[in-house]
Amino acid sequence: MKNAHLHFRQPLKTTPFHPRTAAANRLNAWAPWAGYTTALNFGDDSMEYTAIRNQAGLYDLSPMVKYDITGPDAVRFLNRLTLRNVAKLQPGHVHYTAWCDDAGKLIDDGTLFHLMSGRYRLCCQERHLPWLRDSAIGFNVNVSDVSEDIAALSLQGPCAYAVLARAGFDGAKMLKPFQLADYRFGTSGKVMISRTGFTADLGYELWTSPANALDLWDHLMTAGALNGLRPIGTTALNMARIEAGFMIANMDFISATTALRPDRTRSPFDMGLDWMIDFEKGPFNGRAALKRERDTGHTPWAFVGLDIDGNVEAEHALVYDNRKHEVGHITAALWSPTTKRNIALSMLRRPYHAEKSNNLWVEIYAPRELEYHKLMVRAAVVPRQFFNPPRRRATPPGLF
Repeated sequence: MKNAHLHFRQPLKTTPFHPRTAAANRLNAWAPWAGYTTALNFGDDSMEYTAIRNQAGLYDLSPMVKYDITGPDAVRFLNRLTLRNVAKLQPGHVHYTAWCDDAGKLIDDGTLFHLMSGRYRLCCQERHLPWLRDSAIGFNVNVSDVSEDIAALSLQGPCAYAVLARAGFDGAKMLKPFQLADYRFGTSGKVMISRTGFTADLGYELWTSPANALDLWDHLMTAGALNGLRPIGTTALNMARIEAGFMIANMDFISATTALRPDRTRSPFDMGLDWMIDFEKGPFNGRAALKRERDTGHTPWAFVGLDIDGNVEAEHALVYDNRKHEVGHITAALWSPTTKRNIALSMLRRPYHAEKSNNLWVEIYAPRELEYHKLMVRAAVVPRQFFNPPRRRATPPGLF
């Protein structure tokens, strides 16, 4: 009890895998994520990215925020909370979803796991426990933060299943994308494996208790040695997610709960998530506002992919029509090693995402020997998913 108020002396927690990630982190490169210390890279982010696309990479996913939602009204509560129809999500399956405030502006996106009847797990980027519990008033449901109770790893890359098979998890062979199952580990342990990920590649996520964390890490690294398995950090994962066209809260859009200016928030229509809105399932947060937006067609922004001339990354650049009229900005950019393209994710004002997209220019300030040189280069709107190989969906997966 005497140490209860001394948490400020250790402002960041470490994950159950930290003894292994710390030993492997030759650059001592760390960053904060959801109150935890997480590795940016271990030695060479280009090699870690290469592992994701050509071998397999192991990423410590433990800082991801995880909420268990249980009780007789779990489905009713989640249908009131999120955009998709949770009643259609069968046990042993996962779906990608998002949730809004009453104004129809995005709070966050994430994955919803249907673990068993009456038990769900919501995984997301940001913390929302007070808001979730306030939203649960009137429902016979319990919402609990289980982030510290679960150690999680993301195993991504074409050799991901080969590593699992060598590790004794060959039962994962028949998992289809967005399915999950439980497997025995060791003498008394258990690992839940879901066919999910953030790389647009063949991949799995493994969920276990902190007590099993180090044994699981060692077991996978030993099993994956012949497949070139290596630890990967957030920098390499971010490169892969840009190629995948995936968004991140407070990087590609500002959460409605943290935005200081009302015009900085975005709706699912702005972010290209309108496909998941189920207007027929009954009331949900933001339904009236989103229905007005749908009926009036008044959506000011569009989240798009851009193909940019040249090979200079356009991180945080502005986008112009005809070189002079600002029409948007870039939220993430990358020279893509796999597609050999200069790509970006961008917020564009409508209709410059479509009808008026034929004269777009990106203003890039490129560093050249301690000086910045202004470049104006052409850009074209393209589908946001730059990389989408068939191996991502193949069932059973290939043994690369």
